[in-house]
Amino acid sequence: EGAGCPVESVSWFDAVQFCNQLSETCGLEPVYLVRDQEVRLKQMSSSPGFRLPSEAEWEYACRAGTREARYGKLGDIAWYRKNAAGRSQPVGLKGPNAWGLHDMLGNVWEWCSDQYDPEVYGLYRVFRGGGWADDERGCLASNRRRSHPTFTIDDLGFRIARSLPS
Repeated sequence: EGAGCPVESVSWFDAVQFCNQLSETCGLEPVYLVRDQEVRLKQMSSSPGFRLPSEAEWEYACRAGTREARYGKLGDIAWYRKNAAGRSQPVGLKGPNAWGLHDMLGNVWEWCSDQYDPEVYGLYRVFRGGGWADDERGCLASNRRRSHPTFTIDDLGFRIARSLPS
């Protein structure tokens, strides 16, 4: 919506395509094999390109070595319903977690690579973190939601990850 704001209103498919394009731009092998609306993830550890984090990686990064549901007082670390003025806000204005990561909670939900119970929900994918439209209870390190990979909404974006060579 504005300069410095997180990407939003992006589908899981859009996020995957962005990761592949960024990988190619940087001279790295893409992580995802994409054919129409079918996406396959190559072995994460063997593909050096950019990708969406797994749920476990996302939560590990959010908690930053703690077991707490939040890495600080919510108003100090997150944009949510009470303080976001009805829209996303520029990244980095709220306090980071212990590892220096901003906006892990609030501002926009973030797509992860994982499917959400494929036997029950089929192609549905997971997103984490809470968004600017959520109440306090929506912004927790343990919260997860799901939707079809074509779903877009104005408080859903993504964060990228990359496996480093060993």
